[in-house]
Amino acid sequence: MKTLVIDIGGTTVKIIATGVDTSRKIISGREMTPEKMVAEVKAAAADWDYERISIGYPGPVIDGKPAYEPRNLGRGWLGFDFAKAFGYPIKIINDAALQALGSYSGGRMLFMGIGTGLGTALVIEGIVQPTELAHLPYKNDRSFEDYVGKLALEVHGQEEWSKDVRKAIELLKAATQTEYVVLGGGNARLVKDLPKGTIIGSNDNAFKGGFRLWDS
Repeated sequence: MKTLVIDIGGTTVKIIATGVDTSRKIISGREMTPEKMVAEVKAAAADWDYERISIGYPGPVIDGKPAYEPRNLGRGWLGFDFAKAFGYPIKIINDAALQALGSYSGGRMLFMGIGTGLGTALVIEGIVQPTELAHLPYKNDRSFEDYVGKLALEVHGQEEWSKDVRKAIELLKAATQTEYVVLGGGNARLVKDLPKGTIIGSNDNAFKGGFRLWDS
């Protein structure tokens, strides 16, 4: 069956479908409600064929439904009926977990997505588990996300920020007892001297994850 994958972000919504070579982007932001997202995705994908939909949501997802309103989008996501709105079967997963699933190559993996903030997920022997490791305390009564997010990069500079990213990788890898770390997100390639066992991932792996989400 053909799948439409929707990766919802704070600045853009990216979409692709089975058999399509090039993804498409929709501008999001704080005016993006679920109703607007559905309408704009339908319009952008009007010439694509698909029979089911995978959605990467920028926030915690419990039992296939958003658990909190997203930080950088409009309101109304909680309780929204995506399947009814689109008219297709839907699977929804946290966006970091979606990219983790697409980045996975076996064994025990930790995914860390560094961009505006920090998104994390585990994949253990093929089973994906979203996590909220970003909000654990790191140092000075502040969280990992406070030290590896975009604001920290701007305030502390690339060299100091890279040190904190490397330390976060080492600590979280040890805590989760994973074999390797995939570092994704828009700022991943800015990190200097990655620790052993760390791989730079592609943001397009979110699309791969969306297709894999329907595998048995």
